Amino acid sequence: MNTSIAVIGGTGRVGRLVTRKLLDRGESVRVVGRSARRAEYHLPPRAQFFLGDVREPESLRSPLQGCSAVVYTVEPGTDTTGPDSPRSTLHGGVVNTLDALRRGEFGPAQFILVSQRHVTRRDHPMNAYGRMLDWRLAGENAVRASGLPYTVIRPGWLTDRTELADSGQVHLEQGDRRDGYVALQDVAEACVQALYCPSAQGLTFEMRGGAGSPPGDWEQLFAGLRADEPFAEQVVA
Repeated sequence: MNTSIAVIGGTGRVGRLVTRKLLDRGESVRVVGRSARRAEYHLPPRAQFFLGDVREPESLRSPLQGCSAVVYTVEPGTDTTGPDSPRSTLHGGVVNTLDALRRGEFGPAQFILVSQRHVTRRDHPMNAYGRMLDWRLAGENAVRASGLPYTVIRPGWLTDRTELADSGQVHLEQGDRRDGYVALQDVAEACVQALYCPSAQGLTFEMRGGAGSPPGDWEQLFAGLRADEPFAEQVVA
């Protein structure tokens, strides 16, 4: 890409893997986060770090100015209220980021959102933690209603590839019906591939790992999925 790519939450588990993969491709990467100390510890020197907080819209203007794409990998707290609550980070933060992108000067930016499985299942135990699933779904809906080119990725339970006995193959699914684990490395790769594969635009899908060979053609994997229907955002009560 000819302009910078922003990774929001880029010092987190998925975010720093995305950052390294993009840097390996020769991209200019801006990592947006709240802790310069974490950035110094986790990020390679080639990554540009910008202090920014998704809960404070003004702090996003400079880091996102001129970016052609954003990968949103923010990891929330689990309290129902407070600054790190899912409502603040997974919905409010997404909305603030979208607003900042729409004010940019380089046209529509591509948006890759890392969400999670089970967001459509309100009775799932994970929703007891600050209504995490409700607010993740609300963040997804804001992205789908934004008018920006997007991909929404819903990983299963995140783990390191070395901890998966049957690691290798990646399954992309839709319908939010199954469960499963997926390697952090594969989620990061899906984020990066979605930036370059036209068939990934307008998709929402789940990910899980399995036995077999790693995917060789991500464009073909994405092309086998169903594009989202046109969406009008709904308000979470």
